[in-house]
Amino acid sequence: MASVPFSTSDFSKKVLEILDNVEYRRVESSEDMEDVERLRYKAYKAHDTLALAPKGLLDDTDFDSHAYVFGLYYYGELVSTIRIHYVTPEHRVSQSAGAFPEAIDALLDAGLSLIDPARFAADPELTADLTWIPYLTLRPSIVAAAHFRAHRVLQFVRPPHAAFYKRVFYADTVVPGRKAKNYGIDMTLMATNVIEVGRKLLTRYPFFISSASEQRMMFARSPGSTLPSLTIVPTARFVPEGQLGTDLPL
Repeated sequence: MASVPFSTSDFSKKVLEILDNVEYRRVESSEDMEDVERLRYKAYKAHDTLALAPKGLLDDTDFDSHAYVFGLYYYGELVSTIRIHYVTPEHRVSQSAGAFPEAIDALLDAGLSLIDPARFAADPELTADLTWIPYLTLRPSIVAAAHFRAHRVLQFVRPPHAAFYKRVFYADTVVPGRKAKNYGIDMTLMATNVIEVGRKLLTRYPFFISSASEQRMMFARSPGSTLPSLTIVPTARFVPEGQLGTDLPL
């Protein structure tokens, strides 16, 4: 497969440099999960979105076999967190399905596999100065799409945020903004067709690229494993440009 030139934008260069000081931790321990819970509360309270956690700041889905909770650490400090869920026709547990079950079932009934990022939370004291936090917090959703060879990455967001996901992730609207079931506020469901736009996405934002080894570190899980939280160093700066075509199911 032909090589694809990386983006040379100042923003992409800056974020690639920031990766040298960033690490992800897959949260497996109760202590780290408590840190995640505190950060969720701090972020949701600051943005008046505690209604997005109707079942509490930790729920059963955090511990589902297809759920992966990550913390993003900058110079060793937790700055944000996200939960990634791998949703298949055989395993339909999904945050988005709680609000728009018909839409999710339609995608799964068509045989698609989905990556459903949820519980995005970032330290509100840092996000104004560290504008790259949303990009790197959401990065594991793209890594997951590559690892699982998923068909879509979902975005279950408030309508004012839809423009960001359309611009950055080339997301299409699946369900327009409306009052979401169980949430009581307007939400919209979007989806990125990574098979169609994956190459364009990685070319524009090369910091989303990941090596096969990083993908395994993030998402491989041994049955009965009791390992402590895994620390994962982003590999975007070390993946040869010519390997871009293998990073997503293009």
